[in-house]
Amino acid sequence: MLSLQPIRRFCKSASAIASTNSPAVTLKRVQSPKPLEGKPLEEPALVKLKAERDPEKLFQLFEANAHNRLVIENRFAFEDTVSRLAGARRFDYIEHLLEHQKTLPQGRREGFIVRIMMLYAKAGMTKHAIDTFYDMHLYGCKRTVKSFNAAVKVLTQTHNLDSIVAFLTEVPEKFDLQLDIFSINIVVKAFCEMGIVDKAYLIMANAEKLGIKPDVVTYTTLISALYKNRRGEIGNGLWNLMVRKGCLPNLATFNVRIQYLVNSRRAWQANSLMALMQRLGIRPDEVTCNLVIKGFCQAGYLEMAKRVYASMHTKGCQPNEKIYQTMIHYLCKGGEFNLAYTMCKDCLGKNWYPSVDTIYALLEGLKTNKQLGKAKMIVALAQQRVPPFPSNQLSSMQSILSKS
Repeated sequence: MLSLQPIRRFCKSASAIASTNSPAVTLKRVQSPKPLEGKPLEEPALVKLKAERDPEKLFQLFEANAHNRLVIENRFAFEDTVSRLAGARRFDYIEHLLEHQKTLPQGRREGFIVRIMMLYAKAGMTKHAIDTFYDMHLYGCKRTVKSFNAAVKVLTQTHNLDSIVAFLTEVPEKFDLQLDIFSINIVVKAFCEMGIVDKAYLIMANAEKLGIKPDVVTYTTLISALYKNRRGEIGNGLWNLMVRKGCLPNLATFNVRIQYLVNSRRAWQANSLMALMQRLGIRPDEVTCNLVIKGFCQAGYLEMAKRVYASMHTKGCQPNEKIYQTMIHYLCKGGEFNLAYTMCKDCLGKNWYPSVDTIYALLEGLKTNKQLGKAKMIVALAQQRVPPFPSNQLSSMQSILSKS
């Protein structure tokens, strides 16, 4: 049984944040860009930034527009510029641009500083991102749980457990910050992705001791991770705990649970759960329907799968490409080639294409049933695919038709 310990005792010997393993960045000395001497831009700055491919000229353009709100407040322009400079490995330019931005009036806005942190993180400059958080007071910017959460998110991307835990245990007390449910969800998700689900569970349990109530995102993340790690009984228990505590599952939670039931060959329970969703006013989506259809097909209840498919319109969702693929595949396996043909023709007409193996199976079935005209129609539609099927696959389709 999992033991519960307070978050602040989670790791007594966590390494200090300065030891964060971030990519080594060798910074070159940046020469101040040659001033554009007040020359008006022939094109709007955003257009020129988007078109510029030379890293040095891109840097100079952005620097020249450091006070241009149309550029600075444009999230895409900012992210695209940093991304391209990182691609050119001009981390010196990135540092120069972002450090300069902190000194300008926008540097006093927490939301803007959070954006700087995330840009540094995107460029792989983790230490710069965390230093930005620690130095916020130097720019006259108030530090709240919002920027704390951004810093935690940056650290979780490194998958450095010691650094994450050290930050969690030291920083809130140092800056008098109260964690919120977003803080907890960031860490729970990171720990689940790192494969340490037990520690993720402890984070949730300890959060409740601190008065932070888990929400549906917390439960969904943990339940999904437990199911993926083949710990279904604990996942089921957490589902029941969530319901008992009055936390209503959302669409994502139901889909996670339904997928588990389908994988466990419990199609009827999956179908009942979808019915419960509707009674609670949660509309199933294409993922829900596809999972239940697949569950019935795998269990050999093709008629039930067809019934769920037929009822999709009344549930307010349209069949997508995956649902067509599932239905056509299992209809062929079940020998129902007429319906498989109708669905495949409809699918191809929408420019959706089943897997080539499913098309082969359909062609073989139609030919066996002496429905060569229908088989030729499928091949003709397959030949219209953009991008085209490989020539060897098209040849195989023709070969199926020509076999005696």
